[in-house]
Amino acid sequence: MKEKVILAYSGGLDTTAIIPWLKENFDYDVVCVCIDCGQGNELDGLDERAKASGATKLYIENVIDEFCDEYIVPCVQAHAVYENKYLLGTSMARPVIAKRLVEIARKENATAICHGATGKGNDQIRFELGIKALAPDLKIIAAWRSDAWHMNSREDEIEYCKAHGIDLPFSADSSYSRDRNIWHISHEGLELEDPANEPNFEHLLVLGTTPEKAPDQAEYVTMAFEKGIPVSVNGTKMKVADIITFLNELGGKHGIGIVDIVENRVVGMKSRGVYETPGGTILYEAHQQLEELILDRDTYALKADLGNKFAQIVYEGKWFTPLREAVQAFIVSTQQYVTGEVTFKLYKGNIVKAGTSSPYSLYNESIASFTTGDLYDHHDAEGFINLFGLSCKVRAMKMMEAEKK
Repeated sequence: MKEKVILAYSGGLDTTAIIPWLKENFDYDVVCVCIDCGQGNELDGLDERAKASGATKLYIENVIDEFCDEYIVPCVQAHAVYENKYLLGTSMARPVIAKRLVEIARKENATAICHGATGKGNDQIRFELGIKALAPDLKIIAAWRSDAWHMNSREDEIEYCKAHGIDLPFSADSSYSRDRNIWHISHEGLELEDPANEPNFEHLLVLGTTPEKAPDQAEYVTMAFEKGIPVSVNGTKMKVADIITFLNELGGKHGIGIVDIVENRVVGMKSRGVYETPGGTILYEAHQQLEELILDRDTYALKADLGNKFAQIVYEGKWFTPLREAVQAFIVSTQQYVTGEVTFKLYKGNIVKAGTSSPYSLYNESIASFTTGDLYDHHDAEGFINLFGLSCKVRAMKMMEAEKK
């Protein structure tokens, strides 16, 4: 019997061309695995396409709830944002994909896993670090880095497929390079390759509209959280996946979550992309508004630092590491009392606070108000300021002495 290879299959031109390429160059039986993280209608017709291209089998694995509950929620709780803008939509999906690829490889007794990520991007790192951490014995084939791969354009791939008797509905027309899941959609290529160009939003946007074209009427939304996990929207309890889907519709309608960023890839180059993350942007903001009430100052500050570290860990594909587990353990400990309700209004790309409440709020009106309360004596501030500013005063005195000499 031939050895089997598991191909991470999206149904696009790249991974479709890889099927006959694997058979021709490695003599494998090709088992395609498409991981459904919420791509929607992108999965239509995949079974027929994969088998027409020479695959022996296609798995379509729905991991949407696992993705939302075990990968997205920790990132929301951490407020993990890469380089102050990117909400990790592609990054956080890669470990769950790698995990399921390994599981299918074990089930099929495969000896290798193949992916179609290029040698310039981050995904090759994310996929391969995940596979190495979970199955160090499996061979990894990166088609675009292989000496046997001689296709350098869509035209080359289309011609290769035709030469192997595969007639597929792909054209050589240029289009954006996109990645979509339940959390976001990313756009790269075309005019975005030059940072001097303004994005062609009329052509580009998929999940929503620009703030200019959003409704003139604001819309109020109330969300509830329990221990840092979203549990309801506008009084209706929902699982996390349904909350994200609902917020995507609302956010897209109001022009929320459109980010144009030049980011630093792991491999060292800068790349420019536009991300649409309407529901995720709302969820991050609502969660942070609640944390403002609940976390003490020192915990809030340290959590911000570790949230940035968590974003870097996820971006670099280091999900299956002791470091991620340790940082996440800290994050989870901070969420014990992050329970309450957040109300806000959506208006032309903005998320505007409209009230936050929690039974664990540390906000005390008696202390915070300008009137004198029982818990705070204005006179106490004098001694505190004298001690807190002592080093500033001592330095100033020394500088005055030095100037007199």
